[in-house]
Amino acid sequence: MKSLIFVIFILVLGLKFYSVEFLATVLVISFLIFFHELGHFLAAKSLGVRVEIFSIGFGKALLEKEFQNTKYRLSALPLGGYVKLKGQDDLNPAREIFEKDSYSILSPMKKIYILFAGPFFNLFLAFLLYVFIAHWGLEKPAAKIGAVAENSAAYEAGLQMGDKILSIDGVAIQSFDAIAPLLAQRPTNLRIQREGQELSLTLTPKLAQGYNDFGQIVPKAQLGIAPGTERVVVYHREFGGLKYALDESLKASTLILKGLVKLIGGEIEAKNLGGIITMVDLTSRAAGMSLALLLFITALISINLGILNLLPIPMLDGGHIFFNLYEMIFGRKIHPKAFEYLSYGGMAVLLALMIFATFNDIMRAMGKF
Repeated sequence: MKSLIFVIFILVLGLKFYSVEFLATVLVISFLIFFHELGHFLAAKSLGVRVEIFSIGFGKALLEKEFQNTKYRLSALPLGGYVKLKGQDDLNPAREIFEKDSYSILSPMKKIYILFAGPFFNLFLAFLLYVFIAHWGLEKPAAKIGAVAENSAAYEAGLQMGDKILSIDGVAIQSFDAIAPLLAQRPTNLRIQREGQELSLTLTPKLAQGYNDFGQIVPKAQLGIAPGTERVVVYHREFGGLKYALDESLKASTLILKGLVKLIGGEIEAKNLGGIITMVDLTSRAAGMSLALLLFITALISINLGILNLLPIPMLDGGHIFFNLYEMIFGRKIHPKAFEYLSYGGMAVLLALMIFATFNDIMRAMGKF
């Protein structure tokens, strides 16, 4: 009853601040969890392991249906989910069942296969979403100049407001955000459209202060132009869609890993860490703008879940993969007490990160950051 009251409270609060778009957030989170657990489920089934419970959410079961020896649940707390395999107990590894349909009898490699399947499904889902976005089209600022800074490379080369950049060094430009990655401090050929005529000119971008993907100030080659208000829908059709999906998946994955390294190394402030409130805010706002943007944000969150779940932290898939790798290398399982203490330690770390990220979200919402 308490869990149900809590869910109703969260729904009322979400609808108050984000209107019906909040329901899109609930669906996104639930779908991502479902797809992650589906990976574990299908991998376990393929090895003949009995799945005792497949739950979306934690806590009290609101809905439950048993089918082919598996209980399918929709639980009260939607911020998570799990599959319960026969013979698997995260907090008590000594509680094993040595029967033919049990997780306990599997080799470490087969266990890793099941553990890896969840994060892999998140990464694969993101790839599929990017493929869909490539064909559906994503709205971006047009590659049309809205302003030219004085004494900039663009100003000295004679670029004007209203010029449309068609290509840079032979690479076709579809949107304004495609310009910056192609710039360097070297002679650069631009093909532009001005008042219905195509012109070609060469200039050398100037080095100036800019920002990287993590908000850090870095030197960047710049033209000295800003976009206008015009928007354009960018498509990537046929094989271009697959390339776009692969590029975006790799780019997002690399960005997350770099961000983690910078966060651990102290290069970026811990206050940049966002939690569930940030995720709700992003998805709710995206839902109010366009389906393509909502799917793009969903793909990013899915990759985040996939990568973060592979971190070697006990209680995450990556932690259990690490334990199985230990068994493969040393020929023995990690000591049950060490497993238990590390699992509780991992749970404490994850809880602390969740609380800290939520604190950051609240401070950000209050305008303190």
